[in-house]
Amino acid sequence: MRSTWRTLQGVNFRDIALVCLADALVGASFGAISVAAGLPLWLPVVMSVVVFAGSSQFIFVGILAAGGNPIAAVASALLANTRLVPLGFSIGTVFENVPPLRRLLGSHLITDEAVAFSVAEADTKSRRTAFWLCGIGLFATWNIGVLVGTLGGGAINDTAALGLDAAFPAILLGLIMPALRDRATRNAAFIGAAIALIASMFLPSGLPVLLALIAVIPAVLSTATVAPKEPA
Repeated sequence: MRSTWRTLQGVNFRDIALVCLADALVGASFGAISVAAGLPLWLPVVMSVVVFAGSSQFIFVGILAAGGNPIAAVASALLANTRLVPLGFSIGTVFENVPPLRRLLGSHLITDEAVAFSVAEADTKSRRTAFWLCGIGLFATWNIGVLVGTLGGGAINDTAALGLDAAFPAILLGLIMPALRDRATRNAAFIGAAIALIASMFLPSGLPVLLALIAVIPAVLSTATVAPKEPA
């Protein structure tokens, strides 16, 4: 038990807890918005367990609430989730020598936040701990938040008034601020944000975020071209 606690201390437990808290707030707003849009109570709850992808769920409900076709809603949600494919490759070491059933569960828990906390760790053991801790924490808090939101019905359907829609990005921005001290990371972040902002004026939801990944390419290439110095 003591060795497990040491491993937990090796990851950023406080930041993971903050993200989970913000996730619960956004989940509550999603549940309330879904009910206010006229969807049955069970739909957002089941969707959160089976799909577990916040942005895709918002897109799906938004299209249905606007009177869109369910097939178009599913297609748009799937398109937004394609970003998880490269994210899954980036944490391949987390699933090495893992039983198939646990690997299947882990693939369901892949989110932007779980991957970000995982790749930030220096060794495989810490990366694995960070991924599972964040993934399970987000899954639990998101579903609790959605359940509370659906039971609350339309009581908090105006997320703009309460600021729930801004809670998650505000906390994420605070978490990435230390990483912006690195010049390459800072340039990639600013360029990616500019690409996403401009693309959002012309492209449907989900595509601007994917397009913003172009900003990472120069940083990756510059890192790859820096060869280690040979010892004298």
